[in-house]
Amino acid sequence: MPLARLLLCSLLILLVHGSFAWILNQPKDAGIDVPSGKLMSLSFAPFREGFSPLEEVFPLKEHIDEDLRLLADKTHSIRTYASLGGMEPTPELARKYGLSMIQGGWLGYGYMDNKKEMAALIKSANANPDVVKRVIVGNEVLLRGDMDVDRLIGYIREVKRAVKQPVSYADVWSMYMKNPKLINEVDFITIHILPYWEDEPISVAHAPEHLEKIVKQVEDEARGIAPGKPILIGESGWPSAGRQRGMAVPSIVNEAKFIRGMIQVANRHGFDYNIVEAFNQPWKSNLEGVVGANWGLLSADRKPVFPLTGLVSENQDWKLHFTLASGLWLLILGVYFKKLQLFSITRLLVFMALTQIFSVCLINLADFLWYTSYSNLQRSYTAFIVIANALLGFLLVKRYSDILSEQPGQARLARQLRLGYLFFIGLALYKTYGLAMNGRYLSFPLEQFTLPAIGILGLVICQWISQAKFNSQLFRFDQLIGFNLHSRRDRLIAYFLSFAVIAMVLGETKAFLDGGDFILAHPGISQGLPFALTYTLFNQQLLLWLLCLMILSLPFWNNSTSQTNA
Repeated sequence: MPLARLLLCSLLILLVHGSFAWILNQPKDAGIDVPSGKLMSLSFAPFREGFSPLEEVFPLKEHIDEDLRLLADKTHSIRTYASLGGMEPTPELARKYGLSMIQGGWLGYGYMDNKKEMAALIKSANANPDVVKRVIVGNEVLLRGDMDVDRLIGYIREVKRAVKQPVSYADVWSMYMKNPKLINEVDFITIHILPYWEDEPISVAHAPEHLEKIVKQVEDEARGIAPGKPILIGESGWPSAGRQRGMAVPSIVNEAKFIRGMIQVANRHGFDYNIVEAFNQPWKSNLEGVVGANWGLLSADRKPVFPLTGLVSENQDWKLHFTLASGLWLLILGVYFKKLQLFSITRLLVFMALTQIFSVCLINLADFLWYTSYSNLQRSYTAFIVIANALLGFLLVKRYSDILSEQPGQARLARQLRLGYLFFIGLALYKTYGLAMNGRYLSFPLEQFTLPAIGILGLVICQWISQAKFNSQLFRFDQLIGFNLHSRRDRLIAYFLSFAVIAMVLGETKAFLDGGDFILAHPGISQGLPFALTYTLFNQQLLLWLLCLMILSLPFWNNSTSQTNA
């Protein structure tokens, strides 16, 4: 009878888990299919893992060749951002695969570097007029503050005198509005419209209308200065992974929705566009975190991130994840097999559900962090945090087993649990500090702390079932871990975590209030604060992170020196 009960409960848990996994991972409608044929243009940077312009490790010629062969049936044109740094063979290889180019020259702080880059751009444009159809001098130089507009105009004029192709400068759309004299200097206006990065982030549902609105604004501005001057949407895209901003949520499905919606708008209005970007860029994670590395139509290993037609899956490997999580779960059940046969149905289901959730958390954590790790250092951290979660999970499962089988608390297990939670709380405070102070490119580390947070709730549930009553004493940390290890500093832990919640909300809100375009739209705190708070409090990732912090703080509010051994 106990064995039959165990088998039936196992089947029930597997059925529930499988049903949830199947429902949550159903392919989703991502909008109208992209019409057959090639895209207009894709941003092209052939940097693979281990290659980075920051470290001056530049792409090899064979990499550029392989990448352009992949892109030949996907796009008519490519946009490049530099003419040196390994990019020299690009026009020759683009010709080989029938691709045209919008060739860029990279500008920065350094005068001599800029002179060399401009000379290479001019030389390439003049040597390859059949391939290089347009030229862009500098990319987001004004946004970064690398130089003033007059110095930039000098470079633009220098290139215009030396080449026959139309010449432009590329930056976020607001920079052309703030520096309208640029409109006279360029042959075509190149604007970046990135709804995710706007000072007031735009949700993917409203992104197409945002594109239309911005292009019209720029057209209206240009009409009074240079009527009829062409406009190129030089960059527009959406990230497939990373931190949420306001209501702008990175995801594979949302990237597909944006790209399809953008192409519909472009075709309807006849917009000239370039999508950012062809391939995910691992090196950008050092500057812009996970979100910066995941804007590509193809992954860093050159696999399609999503299809341009049909339904789109957020996680194509969900069946594998379900299998791995279930295998890990069955292994845990095997370890506790004898003890589980003595549990009542209620206690058995609680233990099985919690261990299954832990298994899912570990598999999802390992998968996500490994996918978003782009260096040996990042992979080392991934291995470390997965092992830390697994060890904490192991200790929690042992404690669940003790509570549900009415065994007394063990001092050694209690000390290990306390040490484990102090580690995760310290790490959570460190990460929250970074997010609050300068979190623009930092992802919310939800996957890393889901197991510790659920672990505390699991301890409360097990104590509730064991004691057959619910009161505030269930949340005492010494009660949860089964031994009185109270410290006078416990209340400080609760205070620090609570202050971290407040700091996180203030930091995120201030980041919006400090945005230049945000200030122009909402001058003054009284006008801007309601909007900034709205963007902050509609951020689901942020709210889940705050929930993790609050759950971690709960046991430390109620600890007291009077608690005796469980």
